[in-house]
Amino acid sequence: MTKTETKSRAGEDVSPAHALNAAIAGFMSDFKEFSHGVNAKLQKQDDRMNKLDRKTMTHARPALAAAAAQDAPHQKAFAAYVRSGDDDALRGLEIEGKALATTIAADGGYLVDPQTADAIQSTLSSTASIRAIANVVNVDATSYDVLVDHSELGAGWATETSTITETDTPQIERITIPLHELSALPKASQRLLDDSAFDIEGWLATRIADKFARSEAGAFISGDGVDKPTGILHYPAVADDSWEWGSIGYVPSGTAGGITRADAIVDLVYSVGAEYRANGTFVMNSKTAGHVRKLKDNDGRFVWVDGLAVGEPARLMGYRVLIAEDMPDIANDTYGIAFGDFNAGYTVAERPDLRVLRDPFSAKPHVLFYATKRVGGAVSDFAAIKLLKFATS
Repeated sequence: MTKTETKSRAGEDVSPAHALNAAIAGFMSDFKEFSHGVNAKLQKQDDRMNKLDRKTMTHARPALAAAAAQDAPHQKAFAAYVRSGDDDALRGLEIEGKALATTIAADGGYLVDPQTADAIQSTLSSTASIRAIANVVNVDATSYDVLVDHSELGAGWATETSTITETDTPQIERITIPLHELSALPKASQRLLDDSAFDIEGWLATRIADKFARSEAGAFISGDGVDKPTGILHYPAVADDSWEWGSIGYVPSGTAGGITRADAIVDLVYSVGAEYRANGTFVMNSKTAGHVRKLKDNDGRFVWVDGLAVGEPARLMGYRVLIAEDMPDIANDTYGIAFGDFNAGYTVAERPDLRVLRDPFSAKPHVLFYATKRVGGAVSDFAAIKLLKFATS
């Protein structure tokens, strides 16, 4: 091709090199327009993110996993509050008054959203605590009253013409269970909270549930009722032959500081009324359970029988056993085994909300999470629970 053939009729250069340069120039122009558009969107995103309390670097954090896009609005709002203290989303939510995510603006804190609260509740229920077999009620007041009729209505035989005499009137007992505040104060570093891949709600639920579960379990057994629930072992224990309302009856094991015969277990079971035995449960710690598993009846059979089916728990004299480590060990004059209908005999009253306050200042560079819950517990039927005392009488 000659030099004159590379010219168009209008005298324009249409060589391949010129066409390539023109294409590159067009691409760069389009790319610049695209870049300007992306930068404009990023700037808008930055403007929105700058509303957060921490106005530096938060917007540079990568987004959560794809599952986060499916989270409920209140869950996203709570996660934002935990990570950065941003409460705009929480304040903007329209939530029913009974929901667990209702804001408490006056207190400067917020209630845990339902997802987190459910996780904590399931963990508490799965721990070895009397909570698992007690009567658990949710209340919105500062206390819970249980009305118990523990006396008999008078009655008598009469003929057609005989005079009817006045009979005894049943007595109603009122048991008041005050709610006490249970608190936990876990902390995490701000760097850990900045890591979006970290399951902040799972971590918070686990830490709080572990603390609450251990505190509750001990109080339900031996709490003195001062700023905590009243445990079953705090009430006066009297010999079952002289038992009266307001105390818990016991039967002796027959051996000082120990138990060597299965008859003591039989005596304990049948010290409880028939109306309670149908839903009876043994409560003891692991050391005591290990000792009781070795006991045999007069025919040489173990009174503790393993479950016959897969997944079925072992039973003691046909009744289930709750291993509660807060029960005392076998020792002289201790009450190491309890038996009875705890659903009727012990009531746990609690408020359904769990309050979380975020404190990024007191323990820098860590962030403290002050979680509180109100819970109470007390014996509600003194006839439903009996104790085994490791003593001769």
